[in-house]
Amino acid sequence: MGPDYRIEGEIAIHRQATIESQSVIKPPCIIGPACFVAAFAYLRGGVFLAEGVTIGPSVEIKSSILLKGAKIAHLSFVGDSIIGSGVNIEAGAVIANHRNERTDKEIRFVTKRGRGLTGVEKFGALVGDRSRIGANAVLAPGTILAPDSIVARLALVDQDS
Repeated sequence: MGPDYRIEGEIAIHRQATIESQSVIKPPCIIGPACFVAAFAYLRGGVFLAEGVTIGPSVEIKSSILLKGAKIAHLSFVGDSIIGSGVNIEAGAVIANHRNERTDKEIRFVTKRGRGLTGVEKFGALVGDRSRIGANAVLAPGTILAPDSIVARLALVDQDS
């Protein structure tokens, strides 16, 4: 990681990152340069924040990768996902990672080539670079968004319904 990171166990935080008090960071976790993690954020289960990522107050992120410049506003949840660079997720948005309503819990996905299986029961979304997710929108498990996608406020994206 180099000398610019403070490393404590399985948590590495770049010296240029800002972590507000009352946030919870559970290992493993890597927080890159110029990141901002607001108060009461909860990072758990394997989180990677690339350069310039902003995490708002009371955001929960579980087992996810956020690429350069991604932003998540307050009161949002992102689970088991890859969030592209420059993505903006507004307040209250949810990227769900589990199909609680089904007896068959394996997450499926849909592409131009058809449907596929992930082989796992927990998987959120792949969100393409520069996409915008509106306030209180929900991305169902297995969602794949192309770069520059726009999801309206209050929308549900369920590609496998």
